Amino acid sequence: MKQYRAFSLIEIMVVVVILGILASIVVPKIMDRPNEARIVKAKQDVLSIQNALDLYKLDNGFYPTTDQGLLALVEKPTTNPIPPDWKPYLKSLPNDPWHRDYLYLNPGEHGEIDVFTYGPSGQANGADAKAEIGNWNAGN
Repeated sequence: MKQYRAFSLIEIMVVVVILGILASIVVPKIMDRPNEARIVKAKQDVLSIQNALDLYKLDNGFYPTTDQGLLALVEKPTTNPIPPDWKPYLKSLPNDPWHRDYLYLNPGEHGEIDVFTYGPSGQANGADAKAEIGNWNAGN
């Protein structure tokens, strides 16, 4: 007669309880990752927009005005100052990971120019003012 080895119900229950405990520890850490990924994407977008703006200045001698905005990287501005050696610097303007436009100031509050997003709050001086992601802190 062959004897079969199998797990008892108690052993299976112990494994299920252990898996439940592990899941309760791991799942909250994994659920935090989407927000971290959005922040990383915003920092990368800000740096790529900053690079495009630097090329714009290198070609034309100045950055676009605040009124011309970031659209000047995609379409040639029609208001003064008209860039003498304009070319498309970006195929299209990205939206931030929270589906809002990136913001641009010339002159900036943090440097010569500012490219930024207000982050998850979407508001200046929101609940978490440190959530602002801009070219002055995107390298951190």
